Amino acid sequence: MATTVWKGHLTFGLISMPVRMFAAARGERISFNQLHKECHSRLKQPLFCPVCNRNVERSEIVKGYEYEKDQYVLFSEEELDKIEPSSARVMEILEFVKLQEMDPLYFDSSYYLSPEDAGVKAYQLLMKAMEESGYGAIAKLTMHQREHIVIVRPGTRGMTLHTMFYSNEIRAAESVPTGKVEVKDQEKKLAQQLIESLAAPFDPQKYRDEYQENVRAMIAAKLKGQEVTEVAQPHMAPVIDLMEALKKSLAEKQAPAAASAPASEVAAPVGKKPPARAVQPISVPKRAGKKATG
Repeated sequence: MATTVWKGHLTFGLISMPVRMFAAARGERISFNQLHKECHSRLKQPLFCPVCNRNVERSEIVKGYEYEKDQYVLFSEEELDKIEPSSARVMEILEFVKLQEMDPLYFDSSYYLSPEDAGVKAYQLLMKAMEESGYGAIAKLTMHQREHIVIVRPGTRGMTLHTMFYSNEIRAAESVPTGKVEVKDQEKKLAQQLIESLAAPFDPQKYRDEYQENVRAMIAAKLKGQEVTEVAQPHMAPVIDLMEALKKSLAEKQAPAAASAPASEVAAPVGKKPPARAVQPISVPKRAGKKATG
């Protein structure tokens, strides 16, 4: 079962249901460790007190707010718990808004909202009502020492919750000089045709992180002592004639499929074997009296 990040009650009107939240997404990235160039040992970043001139344990840490230079007011976890608002335990729906009116720019993190056994019927009632009406619920929620404004909306397998940025956190967009640019009707028509030629049902499984794939391939090549293959980069030329560029783009997309041979009939080019290279996998050297970690 996924780790619960918040547990409490979701309420609207006089209806209350126990729910729990867990993360709906997690970034998958390859991370690199920082090593000492001379011996390839992994560098560490200890919690160091410059006054006591020693490393400190996490149990010795307290929170402090710097109100003046090098002057702090201290807080314990117990004191911070005392000032938690009611939204730390109860997520009260403040209002319902049309989902189509919401700007995704305000969305921050996404979570799944799951009911406890005692709240299944009320949960289903709220989800179905929002689904059929096109509304989402605005509520407040306190977690990780911050009160969030959130939007709860029906999903395909349950309700989802998104924490939102406050309006003062949204940066103003730079002005775009659209008023001085004249767009011709024919240009708009061609642009719309190009959009339609590229239109497809949304399928997130089609998209992948090519940079991360290239990093994995580079790691595999280095482990085998092979040379890293450089990725070809496209040459981006400035558009001189917008109409001509639109026409060429449409012509490429509308070219009949028969003009190209089926993929099964085209022989795949035989790639050259990457040249051997004197690169060995990096390992952490063993130290006397200690077991080397992998």
